[in-house]
Amino acid sequence: MMPAERGRWLAIDWGERRIGLAISDPSGTIASPAGVVQRRAGKRPPIAELVRRAEALEARGIVMGLPLDGEGEDTPRATECRRVAAELARRTRLPVTLLDERYTTATAMRAIHEMGGKRRGREGDVDALAATVLLQQALRMHTLPALDPDATANGDEETDAQPA
Repeated sequence: MMPAERGRWLAIDWGERRIGLAISDPSGTIASPAGVVQRRAGKRPPIAELVRRAEALEARGIVMGLPLDGEGEDTPRATECRRVAAELARRTRLPVTLLDERYTTATAMRAIHEMGGKRRGREGDVDALAATVLLQQALRMHTLPALDPDATANGDEETDAQPA
């Protein structure tokens, strides 16, 4: 669950090439983009870098996007996200919440377009903005279910929140 004193939450929008990040203000009210982490093809997920970013940003919890398909079922990337979320919970000892991320990238792209911006050359901005959309949805929820940091990474975690 989200701590009583909300604090700063880090959101992770997991992508194949880039991982968008967002952080909330200390009151846990407003989400802002916090950059991207590049992924390298064929390399291990950059979990250590995500742990470093969480520490540097003084996160008290993590919201990780869960890329479900159109029917709300797991995708191969969702399975990877579940494993990464469990590992982040274990390494950081922070609560980690998985939240349905469908349409966050589309919402971010629409916002950029409405502001007269172009996507070309701004893919990292889109990813960070998608993480911001995800985090803002999470912050609007009264409570957030979280992975138990003591749980094993065997996929038994049951924490799929639905969008607000």
